[in-house]
Amino acid sequence: MTSKTRKTLPGTIDVQGEPENDRPSLPRTIMYGLQHVLTMYGGIIAPPLIIGSAVGATPDQIGILIACCLFIGGLATILQSVGIPFFGSKLPLVQGVSFASVSTMTAIVAGGGSINEIFGAVLLASVFGFIITPFFAQIIRFFPPVVTGVVITSIGLTLMPVAGNWIMGGNAAADDYGSVAGIGLAAVTLLVVIVCSKVGKGTLSRLAVLVGLVVGTIVAIPMGIADFSNVLEGDIFALPVPFAFGWPEFHVASTVSMFIVVLVILTETAADILAVGEITGSKVNSKRIANGLRADMISSIVSPIFNSFTQSAFAQNVGLVAITGVRSRFVVTAGGCILLILGVLPIMGRVAGAIPMQVLGGAGIVLFGSVAASGIRTLSKVSYQDNMNLVIVATSLAFGMLPIVKPDIYSQFPNWFEVIFHSGISSAALMAIILNIVFNELHFGKKSRNKNAFAASPPRMVREDEIRALEEGDTFIGGKLYSKSGEEIPVQRIDETGDVTHSLHIPTVDKVRADTGNLRTGKNQ
Repeated sequence: MTSKTRKTLPGTIDVQGEPENDRPSLPRTIMYGLQHVLTMYGGIIAPPLIIGSAVGATPDQIGILIACCLFIGGLATILQSVGIPFFGSKLPLVQGVSFASVSTMTAIVAGGGSINEIFGAVLLASVFGFIITPFFAQIIRFFPPVVTGVVITSIGLTLMPVAGNWIMGGNAAADDYGSVAGIGLAAVTLLVVIVCSKVGKGTLSRLAVLVGLVVGTIVAIPMGIADFSNVLEGDIFALPVPFAFGWPEFHVASTVSMFIVVLVILTETAADILAVGEITGSKVNSKRIANGLRADMISSIVSPIFNSFTQSAFAQNVGLVAITGVRSRFVVTAGGCILLILGVLPIMGRVAGAIPMQVLGGAGIVLFGSVAASGIRTLSKVSYQDNMNLVIVATSLAFGMLPIVKPDIYSQFPNWFEVIFHSGISSAALMAIILNIVFNELHFGKKSRNKNAFAASPPRMVREDEIRALEEGDTFIGGKLYSKSGEEIPVQRIDETGDVTHSLHIPTVDKVRADTGNLRTGKNQ
């Protein structure tokens, strides 16, 4: 769609005719970027809190880890959204510490490893991940809508337990975990987001999540749930120091375990790139995926040098793009700049960190649900007639939900297997890819129409937009389409990715003519 016909946000400059290249006004860009930061803040500080506690770090050392994670997350976000040659997808993707690596890092500590061993494993595994990114970029042909729809839906569904934990307070050991007051606070936040989305106009509607977070936090103060008393304690300004905890240590076992995590991260980031491409309507090809994955891996290589961990795209921010309709990558770039500022101004990080988990959980319901809804929208475009796509969708989604509803289902399996399949996203993605290859790519002998008890068989129909494309006097004769003047009109086949493949000869009808909104067979003229 060209910039002449495509609608943009009010106060927006469209520079290249692509939705991700919209440029909102500076105030809107900053506000939308802040909304992205607040949405993912709880997720980005959780890994350093968990790992810092596991290695017995002091509160000051944990503060250093958090600041470094914010700083590197900002750099990674700017690289991913702005992009340079060979690095960055140039899509509205927010980067941060991947939660997928937390279980492996805590396992390294439980096995007697130090934080320096964790940094070494992250660095070396990310180097190997960087080397194999071209291979991952080539799997784009195995991601038709039936696969991407499953993956996007599973991203939203697998994030729901995160929202649920936030709603209950985030800390299961706390006395007020799951309290009625806390859950009520989450409900108030959710209500504000919905009301602003419904009655708000323009900017207010698109800032609904930010407004919900602010209102929810204000309500939490008299309830005693939000505490800003420690905001002024500690340094106001501090630059990240390389190797603040000492030089990284390299061990084969921990590196192999972390490399498995890197494979999961590559899969999830590729899925997020496809998801945000689907939401924004941006063209996503193997080159764009490769650039995005390289940005992911180079950020993860630099990350342990500055006392941080593996980086990946944040799925909850994909949901924010879907719910707000703000598709500009420069908004995300602004969010990356804010993360950088938070990384060198610990006091600002402490202000954002005072937002109660219950408030984040209330907003998370809408954000994560929007990701799942986007996946369902993609699946609605898939044909289920005379094929096995229904089986692919059903099996893959169920397979992805198994580790969510039963987290210990793979506890007796080898560690490498558990690391990969403990993620509902990677489980669903791998199953969808494999089943799509088996049913839609491999053909043994004579091609079968794959009719079975699961295959859907809707009645034959023609889309309204296809009828509207016809003009008065257009006629089908012998499977070819002719205009009123007698010129042949090319008929093009569109594959499942939306790309035009080749001209098509349709011998299905003898003669069809379109006359002012009515479609009649030539035999009846």
